[in-house]
Amino acid sequence: MFDLTVLHASSPVSYVLAFSLPALDAVVPVLPSESVVIALGAASAGSTDPRLGLLVLMAAVGAFVGDNVCYLIGRRFEGWANRRFFAGEKGAKRRQWAEATLARYGGRLIVVCRFVPGGRTAVTLTCGATDYPRRSFVFATAVAAVIWACYAFFLGRLGGEAFKDRPWVGLVAALALALVVSGVLELVRRLLRWWKRRRPTAEGPDPAPGTTEP
Repeated sequence: MFDLTVLHASSPVSYVLAFSLPALDAVVPVLPSESVVIALGAASAGSTDPRLGLLVLMAAVGAFVGDNVCYLIGRRFEGWANRRFFAGEKGAKRRQWAEATLARYGGRLIVVCRFVPGGRTAVTLTCGATDYPRRSFVFATAVAAVIWACYAFFLGRLGGEAFKDRPWVGLVAALALALVVSGVLELVRRLLRWWKRRRPTAEGPDPAPGTTEP
């Protein structure tokens, strides 16, 4: 765990963490980038220091850089990316889902998957591997990065404000809420996939020409 007392607008550590973890966790998804940005928000509860805006900007830039590094990896090192991130049956299904959903929803998927566990890496690598239009990708990842950084930071602020005398309680509450949001999005994704698979079966085959439905 990190010390909340060092996470403030005048600390160089805050800026390093705000940029580096969101950039790196695109390739190393186990890094706690969202947790750190939430912690920055919780630690700054009650503060009106204008430099807080710079912290949010650094987090957004880091997330944007990480997404675009993933795009380049997928485009130039597709074989390595497949072995590293899409190995096995589960990995292959993740990539198939990313390709099919990306073809249908495009930039909207890139934005939404920023909040889905594991979705960010799968989608950004797939965008590179399938030569998704670079300009569209850059725009979508810029929008996603700004929304995500603001969401995580102000979620932390909300928890910090609610528990001003107990900052760690506020941080834990904010992290729990973030997990709930991610869980709901993942549940919705799975339900939509289940419904899409079940729908043709439920509707049955098309009637033969010249016949009518009973």
